[in-house]
Amino acid sequence: MTSATARIMLFSALAAVLAVMPAFAAQDVDLVSQGRNLARMSCMGCHANDATTTVAPGFAAIGAMPSATELSIKVFLRSSHRNMPNIVLDERQIDALAAYILDRGGK
Repeated sequence: MTSATARIMLFSALAAVLAVMPAFAAQDVDLVSQGRNLARMSCMGCHANDATTTVAPGFAAIGAMPSATELSIKVFLRSSHRNMPNIVLDERQIDALAAYILDRGGK
C-alpha cells in the first residue's frame, strides 16, 4: 500500500467517524432530556432542584461524585434501597436517568 492510499483510507475513516458524531451527540441530548422529564415526574419529591435536602442529595451532587459512572448509576437504579421508594424502571428509563444524573454532575 502506498502512502497516498494509506492517507486516503485514513481520511475516509475519519470522515465516516465525524459524520456519525452529530447523531450520537443528538441522541445524548435527547436521552438527557428524557431523563430530566423522568426525574421531574418521579424523583423531585426527594431530590428537589439539585439541592441536598434532608431527604436526599440532588442529582448534581450525585453525578459529581467520583464513584458516579454510567455503570454504577445503572446498577444502583436496578437495585432496591431501604431509603428509596421501589420505582420500577425499564432499560430505556434507566439509560435516560443515568444520562441526566451524569449530565447534572458535569460528566
